[in-house]
Amino acid sequence: MGNINSKKNYAVVVGGTNIDILGIPKKGLIYHDSNIGNVKTSLGGVGRNIAENLSRLSVDTHLVSIIGDDSYGDLIIESSKEIGLNLDNSLVLEGENTSIYLSILDGEGDMEVALSSMDMFEKMDIGFIKSKKKLIEESKVCIIDTNVPKDTIEYILKNFKGTDFFLDTVSTEKAKKVKDLIGLFHTVKPNKIEAEILTGIEIKTDDDLKKAIEYFHSKGVKNVFISLSKDGVIFSDGKNIDRLKVKDPSIINATGAGDAFIAALSYGHMRGLDIREKARLGVGASLLALSHENTINPNMSVKNIDKKLEEVELC
Repeated sequence: MGNINSKKNYAVVVGGTNIDILGIPKKGLIYHDSNIGNVKTSLGGVGRNIAENLSRLSVDTHLVSIIGDDSYGDLIIESSKEIGLNLDNSLVLEGENTSIYLSILDGEGDMEVALSSMDMFEKMDIGFIKSKKKLIEESKVCIIDTNVPKDTIEYILKNFKGTDFFLDTVSTEKAKKVKDLIGLFHTVKPNKIEAEILTGIEIKTDDDLKKAIEYFHSKGVKNVFISLSKDGVIFSDGKNIDRLKVKDPSIINATGAGDAFIAALSYGHMRGLDIREKARLGVGASLLALSHENTINPNMSVKNIDKKLEEVELC
């Protein structure tokens, strides 16, 4: 579909950047014991992952983040140059180590447990973000992840105008910080547990899901996507509620599926696609992410998303 280069037709991602250390057991995970397996190190961070996926989808993407001035930080900078991801508006902190995210998978490739060391993102304060006003306001879409301090997120949403804000909730704990700001987002993509936290509605049935979606819309959210894990995704634009599910998806590594999904949603939004087409792109991007051992599938592209969707049964 070509590059996106026209004025305002670029994306900004405000969020976390770190190094992912991934533990992959060769068999089922045995607790309280040393497990035989493989350990992989890769570039990560929800914001950076979304930004890389967008870059691989040929979107002009600017990442606003913080990295350390260590060897990991150098690696992030060099990799970004290779894929065309713009880091000019990110901050390199002298004397600081780049944040690390450590995750352990189970025997089926799903995340079992994870630890994150991301205190440095508290330095993404209001003073820092004020200088990004023009960049953000002139973007077509701005994706914010909840690694960013709540005060900074609130400042962006209430003071920067002219763009559509997308939310990546990151985790159940970090989702709490945007509960009172949820109506200021154009698009949200929580999983079911995060949706419960954001709405205060316990979700056990399809009716509960619809109530949660109606809550988001009543607050001002235009597009809602709720991830249901193996049961697919339910989505709504305030007029129609629909869902997509993939029959028997193949999972090698589930770590980056959500990041790929919201990147594809953003791409679809920039292209003016309807909500079902956005959801379809998101599902296809997730499938590509799931099918590769790396957090980011290096083969991510619109062409490969379409090809992947042709290989699976959507229902």
